[in-house]
Amino acid sequence: MCAKSVVRSTGERRLNPTVDLVWRDRMRGAPGVVRRRWRLRGRAADAPSGRTSLMAIGALVAGLAIGLLTEPGNPADLPLYTFTAGVLLAIGLYGSTHELEAADVRENLRAVVVAVTLGVLLKAALISAVMVLVVGGPEAIVLGIAVAQIDPLSVAAMGARHRMSRRAKTLLSAWASFDDPMTVLLSFYFAVLALRGGGGSGTVSVAPDQGAGADFLLTTLANVVLFAIALLVWHLVRRLTAGRRTDDSPGAEGAGTRSVAARRADVLALLLVVVLVLVAATYMLVLAVALAGLFVRVGRFKPYVNRTVSGAFLVAAGFLGVLLAQGIDPLPGLALGAAAFGAQMVAALLAGPWLVPGISRVDRYYLGLGQQNGITAILLALALEPQFPGTAGVVGPAILVVNVLHHGANRLLDRKLDVTPPAPPPALPSGQEKPTPHGPETAGPEPYGPETAGGGAARTSPAADGPMGTAPEVI
Repeated sequence: MCAKSVVRSTGERRLNPTVDLVWRDRMRGAPGVVRRRWRLRGRAADAPSGRTSLMAIGALVAGLAIGLLTEPGNPADLPLYTFTAGVLLAIGLYGSTHELEAADVRENLRAVVVAVTLGVLLKAALISAVMVLVVGGPEAIVLGIAVAQIDPLSVAAMGARHRMSRRAKTLLSAWASFDDPMTVLLSFYFAVLALRGGGGSGTVSVAPDQGAGADFLLTTLANVVLFAIALLVWHLVRRLTAGRRTDDSPGAEGAGTRSVAARRADVLALLLVVVLVLVAATYMLVLAVALAGLFVRVGRFKPYVNRTVSGAFLVAAGFLGVLLAQGIDPLPGLALGAAAFGAQMVAALLAGPWLVPGISRVDRYYLGLGQQNGITAILLALALEPQFPGTAGVVGPAILVVNVLHHGANRLLDRKLDVTPPAPPPALPSGQEKPTPHGPETAGPEPYGPETAGGGAARTSPAADGPMGTAPEVI
């Protein structure tokens, strides 16, 4: 890409994936000169790339090969298996909420509440109903809940889809971030009920170790207490940064640097997160970690947290591969994946008017096709495997089915929305030559529109302001 970029609208509606879709007109400099600025939002810059997905597939295949060649037995029987699954699950849940912007949540609070309550419950009920017909037994409900969430890492990776409005993208990101802890909480509760319904008397690895007396209220209360303690410690850490002075004025000595107190606060915040993850994994109080992610921010260590989440994804994929070597149940997996994808479409159709009043038809289509499963579904399968043997053999194929359906359906919708040819450019008067769109030799006002930040011209197609307006393209 050259330094002097030209922003233009095209019928293909393509977009540079390294920048976010949110662009705003800014009046700067002389009157009448408009500069257009692209802005990074949310996790778009740190979203997992296709390379991470390929590495996860490689870890899955490697784990499967290890399981088939060495026959180590069921790893769920190992002493540290439950603790390891808890650590991975806690890391994944913290990663799903620690970058969610509070302003975006407040702006769409009603939609978020409806999505994580009505949306999750409706999806879990629909998927579980299908699985009861396919496999029967109380464990069918647990399988349905395990894939009822939307993977936030996958949603962050698809954040460059320009056809979704900013509000719809924020809603889908918040939905994916908040339905993870809601799904985990439901899994805790219904796992206990499933064991009791099946006549089992053992404990559930994803609930506090209280024997047969563990129940939903006790689990929730324990998570709330741990979260309150973490919030209190975080408040004390923030007080260390009170009154700090950071000189960000241009040209000042040390401009843009953080004070020693702020750096110390980041270190303490990181230590708090590490301790919280370990405690939550020991007692399986991972919901507290997800709630803490909304408030406890690690500052300059945020990129390392994102890398840790990606690393947990790879480790979980490797563990899943070893478990899949114990056996795969393809038919229930196919049914589970298809049911999860269909449940998202039903939830978006029924809950759409409640989520965002006046949401466009295109946004509703993409919300309906937004089901993706990844790290949370894998981690729930790992955590449930000791009490429900064979869970990984069903959830693993289901994740593959869901993601194949997601990418295939979205590609078809993309092509369907691209059938309308772009509007032809306005005809020039006869005898007039086409002026040079940019360059140092161009004098006077820009012939193709307002000046851009890169020094070029911005051209806007007639359809740019419509409901399916084209997005600017950086070339």
